[in-house]
Amino acid sequence: MQERPSGFIVGIVHTFLTGPLSIIVVIAALIVGLLAVLATPREEEPQIVVPMADVYVNFPGHSPAEVEQLVTVPLEKLLWQIDGVEHVYSVSRRDQAVVTVRFYVGEDRERSLIRLRDKVSSHIDQIPPGISGWVIKPVEIDDVPIVTLTLYSKKADGYELRRLAEEMKTRLESLRDISKTEIIGGYRRQITIEPNIESMAGRNMTLVDINRALMRNNSSITAGTITGDEKTKLVITGPLLASVEQIRRTVIGTKNGRCIRIEDIAKVTDGPEEAENYVSMVFGPASKVNKAKHFQHLNAVTITFSKKRGTNAVAVAKNIIAAANRLKGKLLPSGVDMVVTRNYGKTANAKVNNLINSMIFAVLSVVALITFTMGWREGTVVGLAVPVSFALALFVNYIFGYTINRVTLFALILSLGLVVDDPITNVDNIQRHIRLGNVPPFMATLVAVKEVLPPVIMSTLAIIVSFTPMFFITGMMGPYMGPMAIMVPLTVSFSTFCALTFVPWLSYKLLKGYADKPPTPEEKENVTPAWIRNSYRRVMSPFLKRRNAFLLLGFIAVMLVISCALMVFKVPLKMLPFDNKNELQIVLDMPEGTTLEQTEAVTREITNYLRNINEVTDVEAYTGINAPIDFNGLVRHYGLRRNPNNADIRINLADKTHRQMRSHAIALRIRPALTAIAKKYNAVLSIVEVPPGPPVLSTITVEIYGDEDLRYRDLIKGAKVLEDRLHSEDSKHIVQIDDMSETPHKKLTFVVDTDKASLHGLSVKEITDALRNAINGTVSGIAHIEKERTPVLIKSRLARRDRSAAERLGQIWLRGGNGDMVQLAELGHFVTSLAEQPIYHKNLKRVVFVTAECVGRPPGEIILSMIYRNLPRHPLPPGIHPEWAGE
Repeated sequence: MQERPSGFIVGIVHTFLTGPLSIIVVIAALIVGLLAVLATPREEEPQIVVPMADVYVNFPGHSPAEVEQLVTVPLEKLLWQIDGVEHVYSVSRRDQAVVTVRFYVGEDRERSLIRLRDKVSSHIDQIPPGISGWVIKPVEIDDVPIVTLTLYSKKADGYELRRLAEEMKTRLESLRDISKTEIIGGYRRQITIEPNIESMAGRNMTLVDINRALMRNNSSITAGTITGDEKTKLVITGPLLASVEQIRRTVIGTKNGRCIRIEDIAKVTDGPEEAENYVSMVFGPASKVNKAKHFQHLNAVTITFSKKRGTNAVAVAKNIIAAANRLKGKLLPSGVDMVVTRNYGKTANAKVNNLINSMIFAVLSVVALITFTMGWREGTVVGLAVPVSFALALFVNYIFGYTINRVTLFALILSLGLVVDDPITNVDNIQRHIRLGNVPPFMATLVAVKEVLPPVIMSTLAIIVSFTPMFFITGMMGPYMGPMAIMVPLTVSFSTFCALTFVPWLSYKLLKGYADKPPTPEEKENVTPAWIRNSYRRVMSPFLKRRNAFLLLGFIAVMLVISCALMVFKVPLKMLPFDNKNELQIVLDMPEGTTLEQTEAVTREITNYLRNINEVTDVEAYTGINAPIDFNGLVRHYGLRRNPNNADIRINLADKTHRQMRSHAIALRIRPALTAIAKKYNAVLSIVEVPPGPPVLSTITVEIYGDEDLRYRDLIKGAKVLEDRLHSEDSKHIVQIDDMSETPHKKLTFVVDTDKASLHGLSVKEITDALRNAINGTVSGIAHIEKERTPVLIKSRLARRDRSAAERLGQIWLRGGNGDMVQLAELGHFVTSLAEQPIYHKNLKRVVFVTAECVGRPPGEIILSMIYRNLPRHPLPPGIHPEWAGE
């Protein structure tokens, strides 16, 4: 009689064969797996920890070159010294610098930000005079809104919609797990004072007088307490300015014994602030709203909601939308409606559910195949091993704080073919030994497990080793693909655990009946079913002949060569395929200097085209203000797109289950028409798709550097030359070619005659302040109006017609040091010149970024062609050094 196998692992198998541990493990694993699926937060994208922060520094009155040398360069050097910093980017503009510090992927976010703040705070003594302040703003993925609600109306304007949005936002902010809310678009309530230049001159008043009077008459303090009549009373001053009428009646001076009030020299209104953006929306053919609203341009305001870190996007989104729908009937008047224009909770849930369904289908397919080839008992064993392995892996995933996302579930589906290997190997060998009948079934189970123990363990170790390199992927792709590097080895390890614990027990219980039937002589030789042996023999026998074997190897070699030649035939090669999203984004950049109204007109023309696309449900257009950002826009700093020449257009498509074309195909289809519209106005239009992986600045990004003796404008010229080279390389497949320099546009400089100013007792600062107050206006405080959700500012500013021409600005009156009145035109003159270019840096070096998108051609191929073929034939100007980066 054969001796019972021995060894540590065999002892474990014996323990599970003879006790209740197997049942306990199976039940416990399925329970904790179910709890993990229900409790683990669901997200569409994996959490990527890339500590980033923007440092905004205000340096009024200085050119980009001065800002660069006095602020940006010293600050960059300080930030570059911080441990864990990977890149430091910056842009120096007139009056301001923005420095972005990005730490290495995986650095602790809190510690990184503390180091950043400590470094800045410890060098306050080095701040040059003139800096009016700085702000450090952290950037993180949870800043991306998961829900956006858009209020729209044909009758209500942006002012009314904004006030409704403020009320709705305030009521919804009390919901759990909301981290950040914002209103995009609309116009705040404001008390606006528009002085009349002639009326001020007739009464010897200036803009400074108005601001001073408002601040003096809108002050209140607690004077203290008094005691009398055995009681203590609080003493305060008042009244505060709380109405338009009070502001109109505010005295700013006297003349000939008569009070001069604000209403005597200015128009005072209580209403919307001056329009600095336009937000509108249209519904398309795929929309389910009232057909009467289709194709109409509707005024709109968007409310955005972000979630707290680590919370379930699905649950948070459901709570927000449910609460908003309850408010909808109570808060919104007739003629104003609401639509959910983004629901990342829904898309994340759909993505996860689709992948779970795919995983279940794959598991059933494997079980069916095992059942067909080996029998239902063997199929049952393997079918139970797979969900147990996945359940344990998901539980560990939950314990360590990971989320369920598309990469996690993709890793589980990928590992499915690997997870079944060990259970199949053990089940097949156990079945063989029991059928042979050489030893009792219990002993046969132990012998069978020990016999295949080395290959089972070695296969697991080989898989773990093969996935180990994924832990060393750098950049944002590392944490993005991190779940795959973790989940595949994890599930395979649990598969081996199952193969050595309850799989032998269940196999023994289900297959021991085979021992009651003595094997036939043929089964003694090979217990594999004859039809399987014969089918395999018929397939493989021809290739055992020498000639056929060489033919097979030759065929494999030819197919390998053909696959390698795909690039030659311009077949697009990508690491990750385009996803089929339900949204697209259009980024429009008009030439710098374009007015808000001109940009809105072009935006309106684009939306007129988009509203007729059959797959479009709705389109939101944001002119002069950024649209709600996504992860891609967060990295690209789309949140700073708030200039009159900027516009963002968000396109929502019908659900992918209700359309035939994928979102990428739709983008390709509409690109020619949209590009033609933008070309008419010398605009740059980009169709931005949510990337299938981590976001990048662009599909192709080229960093243009230069020798130390080159000026920044030389770098810009080099960038323009490279853009021409890219266009000549392949104008069909390389589109949206642009750089980060500005289109040349004019500026007005008021040159002060210091001699004349001194004769009138005025300083350059006083003249500058007067001009700023006239154009940008001055906030003199807030109106103390009850029940307002946001502060109602009191702002004085010249009317648009009075500040739109240099000649009219020259008629502004100022009071000199001796009390005499003098017009601005007598103190200097305006000079027209070109505005300075912003200066970009990366890692303390001047740089110009050139970006382009690839359509139907792999970026790697384009980059190689440019480096080794195009640029050697047509080199860039001397001293220009491009550095290439692809997707």
